[in-house]
Amino acid sequence: MIHLLRYAKAYRKQIILGPFFKFLEAVFELVLPLFMARLIDQGVRAGHPATVWRMTVWMVTMSVIGMICAVICQYYASIASQGFGTKLRTQLMKKINQLSHQDLNQFGTDTLITRLTSDINQLQLALAMLIRLVVRAPFLSIGSVIMAFYIDWQTGLLYLILLPIFCAILFFIVRYSVPLYRRVQAKLDQLNELVNQNLSGVRVIRAFARRKEDVKRFDDAADDLANIYQRVTNLSALLSPATTLVMNLGIVALVYIGGFKVNTGHLAPGEVLALINYMNQMLLALIVVSNLVVIFTRAAASSVRINQVFETTPSLTQPQQAQTAPSQLDFIRFENVAFRYDANGGLALQNINFSLKPGEFIGITGATGSGKTTLTQLIPRFYDVAAGRILVNGLDVREWDLAALRHQIAFVPQTAVLFHGTIRENLQWGKADATDAECFQALATAQCREFVEKLPEGLNTMVMENGKNFSGGQRQRLTIARALIRKPNLLILDDSLSALDYQTDLDLRQALARDLDSAMIIISQRVRSIQKAKEILVLDSGCLVGKGSHESLLASSHEYQAIVASQEEEHD
Repeated sequence: MIHLLRYAKAYRKQIILGPFFKFLEAVFELVLPLFMARLIDQGVRAGHPATVWRMTVWMVTMSVIGMICAVICQYYASIASQGFGTKLRTQLMKKINQLSHQDLNQFGTDTLITRLTSDINQLQLALAMLIRLVVRAPFLSIGSVIMAFYIDWQTGLLYLILLPIFCAILFFIVRYSVPLYRRVQAKLDQLNELVNQNLSGVRVIRAFARRKEDVKRFDDAADDLANIYQRVTNLSALLSPATTLVMNLGIVALVYIGGFKVNTGHLAPGEVLALINYMNQMLLALIVVSNLVVIFTRAAASSVRINQVFETTPSLTQPQQAQTAPSQLDFIRFENVAFRYDANGGLALQNINFSLKPGEFIGITGATGSGKTTLTQLIPRFYDVAAGRILVNGLDVREWDLAALRHQIAFVPQTAVLFHGTIRENLQWGKADATDAECFQALATAQCREFVEKLPEGLNTMVMENGKNFSGGQRQRLTIARALIRKPNLLILDDSLSALDYQTDLDLRQALARDLDSAMIIISQRVRSIQKAKEILVLDSGCLVGKGSHESLLASSHEYQAIVASQEEEHD
């Protein structure tokens, strides 16, 4: 956790002054029982009303000043903890955006969300408690012992006996609770993953009448989390009652010893009352310490998880002398390319060779899982090849500046992803300064201008989360329009025509041929969508088993013939 405190450097003033004001409050709180003892012994018992009033004024004054100090500390703690959390969350998000697709796959979306939210919240709480209580609680505990020795050193020995007992209890609780808190966070990741799957796939779940089974899966995961949470909570909950029991036994012993000392004249009644107050102060401070241990234990587990992300070295790195991509991609060539998702896994692609020039259209087809999407994701360098190389204008993609390279390429993924905002704002992801005319031109090419113009608010129509207020075909066409507005040098459509009817598919491809002069790669299971391509790549289990025009593949490729035959049967 100490390493993460560097993100709180901007709040050093609050982190220093907050504990200082809390320390002042603790000093006033420690002095109050002494004034109470004088009020009783020198005022009430001695029959001096002036002393009673003077002590009362002093006690009220110190209480008010202590309250003001506490408010200032709380204010500083709020500013520092919230600012620290905001800075840490921002930096963690930047780090996540630096990670490659492969790195993100290793972590998983759900655990990253948990680390960005729940884990950082734990660290925010820990910093707030650090400012508010870490100085006050130990000072009150130690100060109470010192003040007890000041009043009567023999009675003060009782305080020294109780402290080691409490420390032993604390050590036992911490030793067994830390591993449990780590398991809690892991179970929370699993539950978040299950919730994400259930919410995103709710239509599929209902379509297959699997609600009971999924409710049971959720219940089982929630029960697992609850059981571990219950174990660690029960263990942590022992701190307060155990501390209270020890301290109350101490108070009983204090009253018993104090009674004898009052009878023998070694202590005054007010001093016994002050000793009891100091015992209560130590009790409350130790309970706070016990709660702080729980908070810092959870924060320690969360800091480990956050540091795992910060310490991850991105698998994709830019060369020190990265080449800025030119305004035009002259050609792209795959030379004996092989790829695997995991260092210990099998090859997802192997021995891939082909080239692409400006204005050319290449189609890619093949069975599900044959590596079609994987192949196209290597061009913008979402992943690095395991063997071979991919050349862009004669240079390996690993030598180009990533941002500049990807700016030349527009990639439309299989899953149509739209963001919350207006249609115009979604289109401007492709070009930030796009005018309305450019938006409508891109919409026209993507065959969705007509339905956008019919909307009451046109380009200002709000897009719900993931575009849920549009049909699948409308979402696909809007994502294609977002890619086209950039006027890329290379357009990659990854099965992005699957939700379109045949006529719209044909109209879109004709519009692309008419309005787009850049290179284009279309991945499709529909032969009709790619049969006009200059070259068609046929993949099977990561291998390039066919390459050529539609006519040549019909004559030479058994795999392509099988695909064509299966679609002809569908139409029959």
